[in-house]
Amino acid sequence: MNKLAMASAAALFMLAASPTIYAQKVDPAVQAVMERSFREQGIAKLDRIQQDEVQILCSDAKYRDSPEGRKKAEQLQAAALAAIKPPTDGKYLGDWKAGEVVAQSGRGATWSDTLKTVNGGGCYNCHQITKQEISHGTIGPSLLNYGKIRGTSEPILVYTWNRINNSKAYNACSNMPRMAHFNLLTEQQMKDVMALLLDPASPVNK
Repeated sequence: MNKLAMASAAALFMLAASPTIYAQKVDPAVQAVMERSFREQGIAKLDRIQQDEVQILCSDAKYRDSPEGRKKAEQLQAAALAAIKPPTDGKYLGDWKAGEVVAQSGRGATWSDTLKTVNGGGCYNCHQITKQEISHGTIGPSLLNYGKIRGTSEPILVYTWNRINNSKAYNACSNMPRMAHFNLLTEQQMKDVMALLLDPASPVNK
């Protein structure tokens, strides 16, 4: 094993083993290995391998579960919540039929896509949403009868909107993509998914 590889392995071990490393920058040797292991192609740029504060926290289980890590998670959640913007026109619900298209699509944001590619939400990858869709993921909770159970009060509208925008506002290490934070979905697409979940006419609530 060459010196660079040994240094990289040691740095990765220390990152996993010590919560105090959290506040430090990644070892340059480790960063160099990462940069050599990936290449830019199409719209996929190397900035994707640069972790932000949330990703750093959630990549270090020992630190994440420590009192200091839990406090940091609360701070990051509060910051994420404060950054979420409500719909520009004040209307939360769009077209549930368009929302179903967004939920079904997993396209977008890959090296083979372009800036003109319409992103999807890939919602069925993690959730059961309608009874009609029998192929769905189970990482996230079932969303069947989401609106039927919860209604469409202002608090529910705001909570659901926030969850779709940036779920890490409520759980820093949520597996759900940060749809608005990373510009994965447009405001209209998010409103359409809102309608899919909350519109009484949606198959979600039948």
